[in-house]
Amino acid sequence: MKKYNLIYLIIAALLGATSCNDDFLTNLPETVVSAGDFYKTESDYAQAIIGVYQPVRSLYNTGLAGYGAWAMGEMRSDNTTFSYNVSNRGYADREYVDLFIDDSNGGSTSNKYNNNYIIIGRANQILSQIDDAEISEASKNNYKGQALFLRAFAHFDLVQYFGDVPLMTEPATSYEETLKNRTPRAEVLAQIVADAALAAELLPAKDAQSAGYVANGAAYTLLGNAYLVMEDWANAEAALKNVTGYSLLSDYAAIFNPGNKNNAEMIFEVQFTDDPTAGAASNWAYNFLPILTNPGVIPGFPSGSTNNYAGWNTPTPDLLAEYEDGDLRLDASIGFYTGEGYVDRPYVKKYVHGAQIAPNTNNDWPVYRYAEVVLMLAEALNEQGETGDALTYLNMVHAHARTGLSELSLSSQSELREAIMKERQIELAFENKRWLDLVRWGTAVEVINAQGAKIKANPQAYYYPEGVSPINEAYNVTSDRLLFPIPERELRLNPDMVQNPGY
Repeated sequence: MKKYNLIYLIIAALLGATSCNDDFLTNLPETVVSAGDFYKTESDYAQAIIGVYQPVRSLYNTGLAGYGAWAMGEMRSDNTTFSYNVSNRGYADREYVDLFIDDSNGGSTSNKYNNNYIIIGRANQILSQIDDAEISEASKNNYKGQALFLRAFAHFDLVQYFGDVPLMTEPATSYEETLKNRTPRAEVLAQIVADAALAAELLPAKDAQSAGYVANGAAYTLLGNAYLVMEDWANAEAALKNVTGYSLLSDYAAIFNPGNKNNAEMIFEVQFTDDPTAGAASNWAYNFLPILTNPGVIPGFPSGSTNNYAGWNTPTPDLLAEYEDGDLRLDASIGFYTGEGYVDRPYVKKYVHGAQIAPNTNNDWPVYRYAEVVLMLAEALNEQGETGDALTYLNMVHAHARTGLSELSLSSQSELREAIMKERQIELAFENKRWLDLVRWGTAVEVINAQGAKIKANPQAYYYPEGVSPINEAYNVTSDRLLFPIPERELRLNPDMVQNPGY
């Protein structure tokens, strides 16, 4: 009886305290700072903008068992596939993405969807406050420009992979405001263009921006990319010609070397560090190796435990066949391992730069490089019938000293179009460009179904063990599969949300 009396006394005391202090249930804990109190000083905005970049890392690198953007951007395409892992069947979701049998419960789609909206939400918090901030005009423009770029970047990623998505331009102040329905793709793209254009005006040039933060070249690149997707070729050309202050490196491998971060070719790269105290290391280089009992057989990696979680993003025979004889980019991009039952098993070498402590690496992820700007310009010009200028830009990449290749000599628009497509496939391999390119060119269904037929006819050529092959339902690609499903959680939270067809 005494126990129950004590409970009643505690409840009474709490109720009494509540009646004396109406703010008891609404006061924030002392360790929490409200948005209204936080966004005051330049230091506040400096911290806040770092917070917007942080989930960008999660888009590309979510741990060895996580779901990096490469599953949807590269493995979905004909560039890469997976090494079928007989002894570890715990990562089936990535396989489903490659096989085109994924559904709305997949971790890859949820990772992309969730982190993009975290980016958008954090950017919106900054943008809702910064115009009234009492900080220098230069700093205000810089932080505002970065927030606008990142909001546009996240919406652009979403709209390309999911189609119509909720357009969010204000911070949500209630649970109901988060339950926004899908906005037509054209409206989302219009907002992306507006955000990227304003960001380009506000951001400083590369040489005036701190390393690791986006400059105006990134905003113009995003703007040009959006116009390219919209097939607005003239505006794409105009935007991309504003990307200045960058150049192609003479050594292709050096572009991706962690000792050469934020180099003259990099326009936007996601920053990582292998500092063991930072908790911001990358690890996809380990994911992309063959499955090994000791990854230390690959030069630069420490000897140690198995990487039984690996074998992902494995270059396909189809991609290997696209490299011209003598193309120096092949050796810089793809390695071949013989041993432990493998004979010349290809793996992504582009990000292999060793590690001090397995599996933490110091690689950054390249999102936009100047080479892509040049190739986008070639495409925009060619689609406007300016084949001579388009060929000049194409050869700037194709016949650069770092490729070892000679200049192309093409005259027709259709020939140039094919050459630009191939050049993008080789130059930007393993940078999450290929799937989106196939979709916007209207060739994805044809290309993947043709590859799927080859995989089913000869599974062992595509890294399946003897006696194992993909299921019959795999690689039966229709136009419905050009978009990914809205994550199931979103549908359950918002019953008015409509799923993409085919899921």
